[in-house]
Amino acid sequence: MVLAFSYAARSDVGLLRETNQDSGYAGPHLLVLADGMGGPQGGDVASSIAIAHLAPLDGESHAGDLLALLRDAVAEAYTELRTKALADPELQGLGSTVIAALRSGKRLAMAHIGDSRAYLVRAGEVTRLTTDHTYVQHLVDLGQLDPEEAEQHPHRSVVMRVLGDHDLGVDLDESLRELRAGDRFLLCSDGLSSYVSAETIEDVLTSVVDPGQCADDLVDLALRAGGPDNVTVVLADVVELDDVKDGRAPETTPQVVGAATEHWLKPSKGVGGAAGRAAALLARPAAADDAAPRRDPARRRRRWWQAIIAAVLLVALVVAGFLGYSWTQTQYFVGESQGSVAIYRGIPQEVGPMILNEVLEETDIRLEDLPSFARTRLQDGITSGDATLAEARAVVESLREQAQEQEQDQAQDQSGEG
Repeated sequence: MVLAFSYAARSDVGLLRETNQDSGYAGPHLLVLADGMGGPQGGDVASSIAIAHLAPLDGESHAGDLLALLRDAVAEAYTELRTKALADPELQGLGSTVIAALRSGKRLAMAHIGDSRAYLVRAGEVTRLTTDHTYVQHLVDLGQLDPEEAEQHPHRSVVMRVLGDHDLGVDLDESLRELRAGDRFLLCSDGLSSYVSAETIEDVLTSVVDPGQCADDLVDLALRAGGPDNVTVVLADVVELDDVKDGRAPETTPQVVGAATEHWLKPSKGVGGAAGRAAALLARPAAADDAAPRRDPARRRRRWWQAIIAAVLLVALVVAGFLGYSWTQTQYFVGESQGSVAIYRGIPQEVGPMILNEVLEETDIRLEDLPSFARTRLQDGITSGDATLAEARAVVESLREQAQEQEQDQAQDQSGEG
């Protein structure tokens, strides 16, 4: 029995973001999801670096240690990411989550870091394969928080492990499993998992047969839920070549979506086959767009509705600016101000020349005392739950704990050296 992937990759910038910092890759032997972070451009570059170094693995000749191949590729990405951040001050603090799944025959190796997620559908049952590397998950592991509470916790977006601009190296979760015909794998960024319930995701995964349509539906659900973040979905079905409909083999042209289609960074070594086609796709953004499946009419209509809604909102801001501004003053987020953590009243957005936020409360928490991943999150502003002042203050307390933990770790290191 010969197994193959039937796959799809989809990505959307979301309804509030100006740029897409997610990157996704789906090929005959490789699936990758990377959610970048670090300012308006750093996240784009970080997720693209991850794709660039992993894409060459999409080939048929892997007979050895699959996990070692993934580990080495991610390590190379980490090295390049660090080098770029050191060379360009504007890229300092960049980072990315990474989930990569490499197939060889009936084996699948998976490596993961960050809070993007992977799911497996087998015999109608949906299983989550990854554990979030977040502060909230840490509390769950310690028994201080229930998993159900974690899904709604105001600190759930605070990531503790990423592929990033730091000197902590790469700490991956790794796994190996045997594939079965009928398996379905989903990789997704938190733009999906944070805004669409686990039950709804499971319903779509188990009811929509076509991988492309399933991926489209999941992205659409995230947008209908408000879609404030980039949302990316990489989905693959494990099929037997003898059972492919109409006797046609699955396509072997990789699909590349998100930031990687615009920020191609040449991998360290070139190879032929599917990986070579991936490099060609990434090297020519227009070709990558051509290779991706055309969106269905419903998807295009949604795009038109987004444009119409954006226009209506713009008119509403002009005609009823006072009302719109008044609403923003009921929202709060945590960001940086003059080298320290601060609570802002408003939203971390600008409309033309209008800045829709102001500093409400300064804190004594210095950015330099925080882990690099926390500083990166602060660049875009940390918004939790309903964006109330109480939730913003809870985020500040979480950051204060992280600063204290880092100070204690540094003290212990210095004591050990002494």
